[in-house]
Amino acid sequence: MENVETFFSKIQSGNLEAVKAFIEDQPELIHTTDARGFTPLILASYFDKNDLAKALIDKKAPVDARDAMGNTALIGVAFKDNQEVAKYLLNHGADINEKNNHGVTPLIFASMYDKANMVKFLLDKGADKTLRDHEGKTALQHAESEGFEGVISYLL
Repeated sequence: MENVETFFSKIQSGNLEAVKAFIEDQPELIHTTDARGFTPLILASYFDKNDLAKALIDKKAPVDARDAMGNTALIGVAFKDNQEVAKYLLNHGADINEKNNHGVTPLIFASMYDKANMVKFLLDKGADKTLRDHEGKTALQHAESEGFEGVISYLL
């Protein structure tokens, strides 16, 4: 257990070499979760550790693994507006329309938080703007309810 906690601590701090060494010694760590249900890839993505996220993907971290809320790394980077990691995830097979426990896709999440550049990026990569969350709302409806004009312009 201590190894797992140390491993996740190294991810959070962005210690790329230490994380690589952990995975080399214990490859199964790539499939573990921390106390909050974060996978190594989700945690690296959440903390904008781009090089670390890419290294984890290269080591075959499951790109569509979910945290306790059902969020994937792509959903997380959509919220963070991190197109660099989003592109890498998509190039390695991440599902652009994957939904979390609330039915929220990366596009809906980006729309909810006024991430216009991410919305455009996801649409350009083929995100389905007709999908609805568990409230029955599309990305456009979320953006309209908040008055996010930049997001709305891309979704129309």
